[in-house]
Amino acid sequence: MPATGAAWIVRMPSKTFELVDSATGKKSSLPVRSGTIGPDVLDIATLNRDHDVFTFDPGFMATASTESRITYIDGDKGVLLYRGYPIEQLAEKSSFIEVAYLLLNGELPDKKQLAEFTANISRHTMINESLLRMFNGFHFNAHPMAMVSGIVASMSAFYHDSMDINNPRHREIFAHRIIAKLPTISAAAYKHSLGQPFVYPRNDLDYCANLLHMFYAVPCEPYDVDPLAAQALDLLLILHADHEQNASTSTVRLAGSTGANPYAAISAGVSALWGPAHGGANEAVLEMLESIGTADNIPKFLAKVKDKASNVRLMGFGHRVYKNFDPRAKIIREMCHKVLAKMGRGDNPLLELGERLEEIALKDDYFISRKLYPNVDFYSGIIYSALGIPRSMFTVMFAVARTAGWVAHWQEMISDPSYKIGRPRQLYTGPARREYTDIARR
Repeated sequence: MPATGAAWIVRMPSKTFELVDSATGKKSSLPVRSGTIGPDVLDIATLNRDHDVFTFDPGFMATASTESRITYIDGDKGVLLYRGYPIEQLAEKSSFIEVAYLLLNGELPDKKQLAEFTANISRHTMINESLLRMFNGFHFNAHPMAMVSGIVASMSAFYHDSMDINNPRHREIFAHRIIAKLPTISAAAYKHSLGQPFVYPRNDLDYCANLLHMFYAVPCEPYDVDPLAAQALDLLLILHADHEQNASTSTVRLAGSTGANPYAAISAGVSALWGPAHGGANEAVLEMLESIGTADNIPKFLAKVKDKASNVRLMGFGHRVYKNFDPRAKIIREMCHKVLAKMGRGDNPLLELGERLEEIALKDDYFISRKLYPNVDFYSGIIYSALGIPRSMFTVMFAVARTAGWVAHWQEMISDPSYKIGRPRQLYTGPARREYTDIARR
């Protein structure tokens, strides 16, 4: 081990860091690697071998855990690119199915490719009847995320003949299958929580219209999907499809790095997304609005937010990565107001309250100076609520969208010949070696 209190001298001649241990005089070079765009990274792969030290970075705030070609974020400039395409252009011109193809394959499809991909997804929407009956084993008030996580993991028991992770064709079948079936699984979880009959998918509907139909249709009467609702949901899925190496995506990669079957890896991602600090943030927005109560209470609430001693947080504003306006929030804001104008505001006072809070906060110098702008979670929770989707299903909808990104990252990792099992290290601060004491002498 290096001597206690050893100093390290770092020099950077051109694109290489030179590391010198002042206690031993030992030197080593740490290459600087550059991506297409974004910050350079310092390659520390040989640091432990050469100097017997690890780096310490809780929360991986400054660690690039992998090399990826899928998504790029510039938090300072408010930039989000899927495979190089700005999220603003995809949100305006594309569809979720086309974006899913892009994330999986690296390029936008031509007409024939998109038609084939859409057909493959449409024809895989049904789930095995035995799998469907498994929902009856869950308590009626089980959280939908618990059901979705469990059912996704159970899919490996039904499709074990096509789970060779080293077979490119098997990986493609899995990708199509999980993207196609997750809306059906999600809708089944919702119907189970209501005690209503399951509604089978309809291949004549597009991806989002089909999802809404499975959510809201009942056998006793016809159900017509509102085109604006389907459009709003499609936009939400595009905006949530991927977001670089976030907690759930990193979980999918870590679980998948063990060679586990892909359904287990995606189920792990679903479970990670369930956390309130990750996928549950939009649910927290509505809980905050409930706590405010009425528009008259907004000034009092914002005063508490500004008081550091109060521990009151303004949910749905600001972002860990984006230090400016969340680009997804800019896009979704317009859709949010369209949805509210047509179907939500009059029936739900919380939605009107959200609009008023947004209006007041965006004019407040305190929040403007700190760049605390509304993020995608602020608007998505309001839209989901306006569409009639219950709060317990918000994170499930997030999982439906993010599955495209999870699968893309899993495929990228598995197809990389140099991939290895993930194994973070630690700074140990427990007891040093000590001898076992017999119980009679303790």
